[in-house]
Formats: sequence, structure tokens, C-alpha cells
Amino acid sequence: MSEEDKKINFETAMKQLEEIANQLEKNELDLDEAVAKFEEGMKLSKKCSEILENAEKKITILINDGKDNFSEEKFETE
Repeated sequence: MSEEDKKINFETAMKQLEEIANQLEKNELDLDEAVAKFEEGMKLSKKCSEILENAEKKITILINDGKDNFSEEKFETE
């Protein structure tokens, strides 16, 4: 993955994935182009998953104890 790919944000990656999906759905690409686009889409999909996982790790929940005292707790999935 190039340095540019590492810096891509979630929204940009999703937009690129949509564009790739649209291109593949049109069936206007030859086989080599379609395979290359599919590979690019898989890399973008993996990057989106990584971004979401990292964001999930950073999420904290503010808990109000009813007395306007807030504390932070790490977000944990079930």
C-alpha cells in the first residue's frame, strides 16, 4: 500500500468504492480492467475496515452519574 493510500480518509475511500462499483456494474470494462478495479476495490474495502476498527478503539462514552459528574469509559463491543 502506498503512502498516499495510508493517508486516505474513510469518506474518500467510500466515494472511490462507489465509483468502482458503478464502473463494474456498467459492464463496459474488459476483463483485465475489471479485475484491476476489483482488486483496487478490495484494497479500499480493507482500508475502510481498518479505519472503522481504529475509530471504534478510540470511542469513549461519557457517563453522567446523575449529579452532572461525567466520566470517560472505553467503548467495548459485545
